[in-house]
Order: sequence, then C-alpha cells, then structure tokens
Amino acid sequence: MKELAPTEADLAARLRAAGCVFAEDEARLLLAEGSPPDELARRVERRVAGEPLEHILGWATFCGLRICLEAGVFIPRQRSEFLVRQAAAVATDGGVTVDLCCGSGALGLALTSMLGQRELHAADIDPAAVRCARRNLAPVGAQVYEGDLFEPLPSRLRGQVDVLLANVPYVPTRALPGMPAEARDHEPVRTHDGGDDGLDVLRRLLAEAPGWLSPGGRLLTEINDRQSAAARRTFAAAGLQARIVESPDDYATVAIGTLPRKTSTSPDGSSQRQVQP
Repeated sequence: MKELAPTEADLAARLRAAGCVFAEDEARLLLAEGSPPDELARRVERRVAGEPLEHILGWATFCGLRICLEAGVFIPRQRSEFLVRQAAAVATDGGVTVDLCCGSGALGLALTSMLGQRELHAADIDPAAVRCARRNLAPVGAQVYEGDLFEPLPSRLRGQVDVLLANVPYVPTRALPGMPAEARDHEPVRTHDGGDDGLDVLRRLLAEAPGWLSPGGRLLTEINDRQSAAARRTFAAAGLQARIVESPDDYATVAIGTLPRKTSTSPDGSSQRQVQP
C-alpha cells in the first residue's frame, strides 16, 4: 500500500512537540517541497533532531530572495537585512562592492538586487560557503574567491572599493556556549567566534581595509550594541570615521566606517578635507 504523506496539522503537531516555535509555518514549507513520503519523513526526523530548517530545505529567504544553502553553511539572518539597507543608502553609482566573510553570498546578492548591476566580488574561507556563493551570485556576474579576508582578492581592487560588506564573526568566545543550539551545533564555530571581546576579526579586517577602500568608501559590519564604543575606537585607530546605527525593530547594530577623502589645497592656500558624512 502506498505510504500517505502526513497532514499539515499532524506534521505541525510533531514539530511543536519537538520545540519548534513556528511549527505551522515549518510544516507548510516542508510539505510545499513536494517530497515523496519517505524523503519527507527523513527531513522531519532531521528537523526534530534540531537541524536548521534552512539546511534541510537547502535554501533561506533573505531580502525577498531565495538563497541556496548547503548543510553547515552560515544561514543569513533576517537582522542583516538592516545592514544591506544601510549599504544601499551610501553606495555610489557604478561603484565596486566587496563582500568578505560572504558565506552564501546573501548580502552581496541582496545589495546588487536593490541597486542594479554593479561590480561585485565576494570571498570566504570556507569551501562549502564558496560553493553556495558561486551558485547564488552567478546570475549577477560576481567573482567569488576562496581565502581569508582580502588575501584572495585581485590587487587591481586596491583603492577602488566604495562599499565593503564584512559581516565578520563578533560573538565573544565566552558567549558561544549560550548561543542557540541550531547555530552552535550546525554552523562552523569560526563564523561566530570573534575572540575575547568579539572584535578580533574586525581588527584584522581594519588593518587592511583602508588600502582597499576608495576615498569616501565605506566599510559596513554588524556588531552587538555592547560593542559600540570599542568598535568606534577600533575604526578610529585604522583611520576610518565611525558611525553606529541601530534598528530596534531588527535587533541589529551596524558599524559604518568611512575612509576620509584626501586633503586638498584651496586657492587661498588653506587645507580642505573633503569627507562624505
């Protein structure tokens, strides 16, 4: 006798019993995939065991886009949509975007979708993330590299980047055990671990970032609200002017660093620095 698929109500009840907060929504998404009953059963077992739904489905929604994912790849967070909106607000026409620690490429893809076609480069140290990013970013003609921070980028981009997205790890090491199990157990630790105060990777990034930004170019990264003061000091030490923006609705805090424009001399001999706000 042919095995029947469970009803949405039955599936939701099982997911709710396993602790899934949005059980009804998850049941609907699992059933919408149209998997044969045996495959659906395996997927439900994976979810009940605590695996993230996005890894089971093979995709996540971000800024209205479907982002392809593999198991073990960092899942783009909805709060990061605030970072993308901030980047869209400061990007210049025809500029160059670089997305470091790009994961699946969700940030770069979302920004390009908002602004229209622009030169996009992305890089990540994780091979699985790079595979996903190449798949997600192929339609917009982006170049995706495997390597640590700036190391794999072509040298021709030095001084040319007007928007540098870098959603670097920023969770203090001591806080990792308190993270949700889905993130702690199913995403690489290095996508979260920011060292003692959560800013170690940001410091490494800022040691090189000014050499890659164009005059007036911006670096945007997420932090938590308790890191704002330390992040300002870190940006200032690298020669970037820092601005911290928050969105309580998104539970998001974004640090924006601007590379000052070069000082020029006015006709009367006085120095003038051109800096975008």
